[in-house]
Amino acid sequence: MSPATRAAEAPSGLMRVRRLADLDPGARRELVNRSAVPDREVRRSAAGICRSIEEGGDRALAYAGIAYGGGRSDPRVGTAEISTALRNTDRSVRRALEEAIDSVQRHHQAQIPESVSHETRPGVRIDRRWTPLRRVGAYIPGGKASYPSSLVMTAVPAQVAGVGEIVVASPCDEDGSLDRTLLAAAALLGVDEVYAMGGAQAVAALAFGTETIRRVDKIVGPGNAWVTAAKLEVYGTCAIDLPAGPSEVLVVADHTADPRLVAIDLLCQAEHGPDSPALVITTDPDLAARVEAEIAGFLPLLPRRDILRSALATHGEALLASSLDEALDFANAYAPEHASVLTADADSDAGRLVNAGSVYVGRWSPESAGDYATGANHVLPTGGLARSHGPLGVEDFGSWRQVQTLTRAGLESIRPVIEELAAAEGLDAHRMAASIRFETAPAATLPDEDTNSEEA
Repeated sequence: MSPATRAAEAPSGLMRVRRLADLDPGARRELVNRSAVPDREVRRSAAGICRSIEEGGDRALAYAGIAYGGGRSDPRVGTAEISTALRNTDRSVRRALEEAIDSVQRHHQAQIPESVSHETRPGVRIDRRWTPLRRVGAYIPGGKASYPSSLVMTAVPAQVAGVGEIVVASPCDEDGSLDRTLLAAAALLGVDEVYAMGGAQAVAALAFGTETIRRVDKIVGPGNAWVTAAKLEVYGTCAIDLPAGPSEVLVVADHTADPRLVAIDLLCQAEHGPDSPALVITTDPDLAARVEAEIAGFLPLLPRRDILRSALATHGEALLASSLDEALDFANAYAPEHASVLTADADSDAGRLVNAGSVYVGRWSPESAGDYATGANHVLPTGGLARSHGPLGVEDFGSWRQVQTLTRAGLESIRPVIEELAAAEGLDAHRMAASIRFETAPAATLPDEDTNSEEA
């Protein structure tokens, strides 16, 4: 019996159904203009926690771990605990982790940036050199749930980039233990600096350092509102990947879409939490009711049904579009974290989605494939940030340097530009920095024209 049959007499109203054309500008803005940034009260409280860690170090971290949960008196996870976790992991789980790591490595190997060198004019050479970061912190959600896949998604691109040190922070459970599969993933990845600490205090400890934890250059990885607020608070002292809000999904569907697939794609992301938006926009007026029936049939089968009901009741939407153009225009304005395209010409329609963290094309491309197994990264922009940000990648674990080398002839050729613009801006030292090189250097010490050239 299909979920739709089981749900034939199930109550409706799991999601709100609205026609896109009926939304006034205010309602449309409310739907689209969401944010990954937590509310002011959470940010204010997280800022206080961060200050306490910055000032109090290990002692404050231990207190916060007790007061807010997710920590233990000695947060460092020993290498023996990590290796034991791998030994005790089921063979099938280990094999799945190994295959996921391999896929993520393959995808991210293709992303390694190439340094470039060129002359803007004879004797004026600029090198743009990419270098990996030295020490990176990966925050992995935990406590009541476990996300070893998020460790794979953060650690592997860092390793591909050439990051020397990877530090993992993840909250422990009430017994002070970290998830065995998470530690097994750390063992397979060769990551041995792991701390049982969570929330804003973990982010602060990574950013500022304590007596026993050395600070990192950048913090990456997903987290709840407190983690996001703390990342925003430490930004400037420490780099971050991006603020991450609740997981979200938008399905674009037409009359050819299978309502069961639309339903399960919505549930796939909504089960992350009660604040996870799940939207379908369709050109088929009948699809919304069929999708809702399928959802009602799936819910009794899913352990997180209460979370799903809450997410759908507060953040579930079925939007009716008059055309596929209107549907895709809305999708680009919404800029979802995950976008599934279930239309007659899914390839072409997916190509028109320019604002989305990760796009899944056609019936054979479930979001869970990208979350675990394809090799694409699942650390993605949320809250509309897909308008300006993309998935976590190798470039996030390094930075660019500009190296400028000029010969005498090269400097002489641009000297008038320097002197005129410096004078126009009233910056005489800027002007003199160029002119003095020609006025004071003894002739015998002037380099030959090609002294600084690549041939030399």
